Amino acid sequence: MEKKSYQNPAELLVKEYLLADSFIPYTSIICGICACKMVYDLTQLFSSFYFKSYPSLSKIQRTEWSNRSISTFHAIFITAMSLYFVFWSNLYSDNQYAALVTFRSSALSTFSLGASVGYFLADLGMIIWFYPSLGGMEYVLHHLLSLIAVAYSMLTGEGQLYTFMVLISETTTPGINLRWYLDTVGMKRTRAYLINGVVIFVAWLVARILLFMYLFYHVYLHYDQVKEIHSYGLLLIFVVPSVLSVMNVIWFAKIIRGLRKTLAKRH
Repeated sequence: MEKKSYQNPAELLVKEYLLADSFIPYTSIICGICACKMVYDLTQLFSSFYFKSYPSLSKIQRTEWSNRSISTFHAIFITAMSLYFVFWSNLYSDNQYAALVTFRSSALSTFSLGASVGYFLADLGMIIWFYPSLGGMEYVLHHLLSLIAVAYSMLTGEGQLYTFMVLISETTTPGINLRWYLDTVGMKRTRAYLINGVVIFVAWLVARILLFMYLFYHVYLHYDQVKEIHSYGLLLIFVVPSVLSVMNVIWFAKIIRGLRKTLAKRH
């Protein structure tokens, strides 16, 4: 009886406050930030025990090592959620609901976007604090655009489908981070490094080039619904993916040059 008396108020707190619709955005952001902190600390703890080269790294390299583990963790989480909502969930199906696809949302979709906002806030803070060691101005611009777009979609419920489409591009992040890890520990000339480069090329082509084309095509097909969005949200739908597309193409050109250079050295 005593255990139950403690359990009921705890369940009530979670259901009525932390997971109430009005509190989900703020709860999810806090969860995202706390998850980043937890992953950062655990990475430092495990790396010092299980990676012999970790203690010999410089202070900023150890910071980037842990920072990249955060982005990898976020990428796996948000890619899984985005793929589910875009391709498997009925939430955004054309034939499932009478409501406009651009205004559909759920508690789970909002929570997922909020957790992503928490990550972008934490990571952007680290990039600015250690600037430019963790990334230059292009990373700041990328994170700012992503943060604004994801936060708007989370708070208003508008255009969440297109936000998840863009977030699928995070599927390339684990490969990029693995490449940095392999380079840092002196495995740049290994077969694993070469395979990693090929995987990055394919993933980038699919998730950051072809998928963005599909996004714009989907917007074109559903423009009668898209135009009903608030003017600020409409601006974000067109501007953010367009800017990110240009950045993706520029980075893709660098990936191609790097892969060609690596293949040339192998031969």
